[in-house]
Amino acid sequence: MGSKGKIVYREFGESDDSALERGIPDRPPGEQNLRLQTSRKGRGGKTVTVISGFAAKPETLGNLLKQLKSHCGTGGTIKDDTLEIQGDHREKLLQFLLKAGYKAKISGG
Repeated sequence: MGSKGKIVYREFGESDDSALERGIPDRPPGEQNLRLQTSRKGRGGKTVTVISGFAAKPETLGNLLKQLKSHCGTGGTIKDDTLEIQGDHREKLLQFLLKAGYKAKISGG
């Protein structure tokens, strides 16, 4: 006797997974205030350029990350709605993002 299809306990409402989807609107580039900074914490002394302040869907971030990695000729990743590009490429990334229509500035020292 199996329990397939039987719900033993449900705390809230129906079992649709729409509540698990991210409710972040995909804002146009001109409405996003981005910050560029370099960091070495927790990376074994390696420098990465961190771009934060995005209000976009994961697909949009993925496409932008691909363009930025290609522009800098290096690797990178997405972590917690921030883009991390390997190396110190603040100036190069700032110029690219400004041309793409984003409001961006370098923060930190």
